[in-house]
Amino acid sequence: METIGVIPARWGSTRFPGKSLAMLGGKPVIRWVYERAGQARRLASLAVATDDERIRTAVEAFGGRVVMTKNTHPSGTDRVAEAIGGMKEGVAVNIQGDEPFVDPALIDSLVGAMEADESWDMATAAVPIRDRTELNDPSVVKVVWDAENRALFFSRSVIPFDRDHGYDTCDALYWRHLGIYAYRIGFLRRLVSTPPCRTENVEKLEQLRALHIGARIKVLEAASAGIGIDTPGDLARAGEMLMSAAGGRVKR
Repeated sequence: METIGVIPARWGSTRFPGKSLAMLGGKPVIRWVYERAGQARRLASLAVATDDERIRTAVEAFGGRVVMTKNTHPSGTDRVAEAIGGMKEGVAVNIQGDEPFVDPALIDSLVGAMEADESWDMATAAVPIRDRTELNDPSVVKVVWDAENRALFFSRSVIPFDRDHGYDTCDALYWRHLGIYAYRIGFLRRLVSTPPCRTENVEKLEQLRALHIGARIKVLEAASAGIGIDTPGDLARAGEMLMSAAGGRVKR
């Protein structure tokens, strides 16, 4: 089964324009993502998908592969679908371009789940929520699943609702969805050709469109949530993590 990793990267982030090229430990964020994803053993190929020449130049400068895509895509998923070109079968992994510490083992696990059972249309990941601040944060997407680890629903709200105890505990009940996906190629084509559904429009979560059209989405338990670079503050925290890990020897 052919597998390809695609890292969508655009310049025009609302909260942090140009974050893909923001410097972290002496390297642009997109290079961290590319090098970490490149350590995954189950990817046959890896590429950055962008519509911006500045990002293209930076990626090619460190030897990365780039696929130029249209500048009209509404989501990273649509960009991935264009970037895989004429692939008819196999698995495409959508790797967030703002996750500098993405876990290569998680990428391998997602691909492995898709290879082990062809009934899955998609695979994604989640980690336990231990902090009530995250629990009540609408930017932290929650997920619930069934006995097969098949996703039942995703929401920015707190799900499930604990009728008897409210939200006094987070222990083993609430799960944070991580924005990494492995898609069966045929299903990816179907997904991007389907208009958004009502729940997607309300929650602003495109994975709800996948559920709406009957997707079987496998949810894997990840080791950690990592850190996404959505704001300059996130970049500073990522830099502090690097400094701490290297004993203060990493350049900012």
